Amino acid sequence: MDGLNELRGSWLERIAGATDESALEDMRVAALGKKGEISLKMRELGGMSPEERQVAGPALNALKDEVGAALAAKKAALGDAALDERLKAEWLDVTLPSRHRRSGTIHPVSQVTEEVTAIFADMGFAVAEGPQIETDFYNFDALNIPGHHPARAEMDTFYTHRAEGDNRPPHVLRTHTSPVQIRHLEANGAPCRIIAPGRVYRADYDQTHTPMFHQVEGLAIDKDISMANLKWVLEEFFSAYFGTQVRTRFRASHFPFTEPSAEVDIQCSWEGGTVKVGEGDDWLEVLGSGMVHPKVLQAAGVDPEQWQGFAFGMGIDRIAMLKYGIPDLRAFFDSDLRWLRHYGFASLDMPSVHAGV
Repeated sequence: MDGLNELRGSWLERIAGATDESALEDMRVAALGKKGEISLKMRELGGMSPEERQVAGPALNALKDEVGAALAAKKAALGDAALDERLKAEWLDVTLPSRHRRSGTIHPVSQVTEEVTAIFADMGFAVAEGPQIETDFYNFDALNIPGHHPARAEMDTFYTHRAEGDNRPPHVLRTHTSPVQIRHLEANGAPCRIIAPGRVYRADYDQTHTPMFHQVEGLAIDKDISMANLKWVLEEFFSAYFGTQVRTRFRASHFPFTEPSAEVDIQCSWEGGTVKVGEGDDWLEVLGSGMVHPKVLQAAGVDPEQWQGFAFGMGIDRIAMLKYGIPDLRAFFDSDLRWLRHYGFASLDMPSVHAGV
């Protein structure tokens, strides 16, 4: 037993003096490996008498466990010391500000669409949607647009291709969202009060026109609706949207789907090449409107002898340009990140009906 105490003291001293994990591993093999000193002592138990084995066995097991525990503790201590040294070399000031991470922005068209929807929702208008690829009937015929009308020419409208021998009228990329009004009346009848925002397509491209743009059209059908209601709705909308009292001016015009028809101007002023809405003595045309033509109501299955209403349509992109000072419509669709960061909106900039923003 005295030899075991000496062996114990020797190994514990050597383990305590180890300076790195490699030397510690060598000690483990020398002490507890297959040919290690303590392992060889364990093998000697087979040549002892039962009485000797009864005394030496527990002592050797205790020594083996103690040396193993000392090795594990020393390894953990060496690991902690190595980590401390590495952290000292890789010191980082956690109080420094983090690197700026750019966040995405909401496109002005999406923002203005939400603003328009919120304002009209406050006036009781629901949102209606329809397909962007329309039939000739819904896009033209049902809206009282005759076959010779310039809007039906291929130079103005995108037509789909028909197979040779197929004489059906071709489908079109809708030129306005008015077909949504016809589909809604067919499905739900009168009365109704809806807006139809969405993409529309026309063969045009310049500073204020693009082949694809966004419109919102409104429709209100009831038994006693008049142009006075239309004027009130539009003035309330523009005042909420621009955040200031806006006067409107109606000018007689002609549209196949409304009778009477009117183009609507809003009060503005021009200063230094910029337009300010709601002040001054100038006027800016922003939309077309009128009372729904009886033939349009008939095409949608509504009796014009009992029902009447107004309709209007405006470009979402154009009123976005007016409100936020965007000079070129084409920039909306250039996917320029610099432009989007400048004119885009943070995700929490929610539209407010009362403030118009």
